[in-house]
Amino acid sequence: MGTPEFALPSLNMLVEEGYEIAAVVTQPDKPKGRGNKLCCPPVKEYADKKGLLVLQPEKVKTQDFINQIRNLEPDLLVTAAYGKILPADLLDIPRYGCINVHASLLPKYRGAAPINWAIINGETQTGITTMQTDAGMDTGDILLKSEIEISRDITAGELEEQLAELGAETLKNTLLKIKEGNLHRTPQQDSEASYAPMLRKELGLINWGKTSGEIHNLVRGTNPWPGAYTFYKGRRIKIWKT
Repeated sequence: MGTPEFALPSLNMLVEEGYEIAAVVTQPDKPKGRGNKLCCPPVKEYADKKGLLVLQPEKVKTQDFINQIRNLEPDLLVTAAYGKILPADLLDIPRYGCINVHASLLPKYRGAAPINWAIINGETQTGITTMQTDAGMDTGDILLKSEIEISRDITAGELEEQLAELGAETLKNTLLKIKEGNLHRTPQQDSEASYAPMLRKELGLINWGKTSGEIHNLVRGTNPWPGAYTFYKGRRIKIWKT
């Protein structure tokens, strides 16, 4: 279960490692660009090429969709940037539950935009956490963690590419440990949690009262979206690099 480019290395790893993929679940096609042409998510595009069954439910909490997954009799659900919170009825279906590939070192940066916020906040390290999904938002037990440095000039888009590959590698190791029967679960410490809410366009507006370092981090953390910007002589100017 995944939607954007971030999920592709994990899905490709499952294919390359010979796992039997009962279905690929992704978000519905959405209109894009000036012509509002319907475009399919990257995960659907990949799955179609591989001849995999693709499901695109509008809602994951309907009994019809839950029954559809139940009929597939999966051993495991894997999620990577799917974009919806899964109900307990769905999580209870697979024998091994659901494993999520999350782009932060949990419990820091739970939520929708962990890569962006780590850069905006000036972090020098982040990583991937595989976790046992529960009904909360990224609150489940930690399975494995892999760390990566955040270089001074890297953008959110560039860091996402690195973390996508690291995510696939960490998921691969997590599944190997499940098969070997030696995977240990570590409960998250809620007192250490922080959050990475969904990005809004207004976030990119530069406040010139901030330090040069904070502005530099905002520009990097909002590249490629929503993009940092300012106004000069009545014109809106986008800033891509500082």
